[in-house]
Amino acid sequence: MTRRRWFIPAGLLALGFIPELAGAFRLAQLAGGAPVTADNARFFAQPAPVVVHIVGASLFCALGAFQFVPGLRRHRPGWHRAAGRVLVVAGIAAALSGLWMTLFYPLPDHDGVVLTVLRLIFGSGMVAFLVLGLLAALRRDFTRHRAWMMRGYAIGLGAGTQALTFASGFIVFGSPTLLGRALLMGAGWVINLAVAEAIIRRGRRRPSPAGTPALAGAGAR
Repeated sequence: MTRRRWFIPAGLLALGFIPELAGAFRLAQLAGGAPVTADNARFFAQPAPVVVHIVGASLFCALGAFQFVPGLRRHRPGWHRAAGRVLVVAGIAAALSGLWMTLFYPLPDHDGVVLTVLRLIFGSGMVAFLVLGLLAALRRDFTRHRAWMMRGYAIGLGAGTQALTFASGFIVFGSPTLLGRALLMGAGWVINLAVAEAIIRRGRRRPSPAGTPALAGAGAR
């Protein structure tokens, strides 16, 4: 039973490993003065947004995975609340910096208008979900708090699922077009949100034990 309780957070950590590794590589490039190319010139020109995005997203996804451990939520409520506050700040910082880069960085050749629109929609949605989750917690409406935070976490972990959708798309269809790239990116966010909604609906059908502590971060109860 103990191993089963750690299965979900372990899977979430594994899902976020690839984008976190890519982010660490990008930070190493910026810190080490790597050669400036057409692919990374925008990051060297204005490094602050990408640094905030990588650090915020990595912290949000990694620390958020532990909010899915029932024992930590029930037996360490203080840690749960403190981690939740950190997660909200990190998640909003990651989403806002991502929106800033989408709007103000030069558009890369491998992106397009459709992908730009999707990034704006899902990035704005992540900010809205986290704010709604925080407001619900302040009202002590923990059912809605749990649901909104799970939706925000699902979007934040989208980069991990996108690595899988890209790999699958490349194997099946080869190198994607601009539209294909946008659809594969969008599929990662949609898949995560669909899974989150399924978990939320299942939780609503199952009564919670009295006295269960609130979700103060980005995880399921």
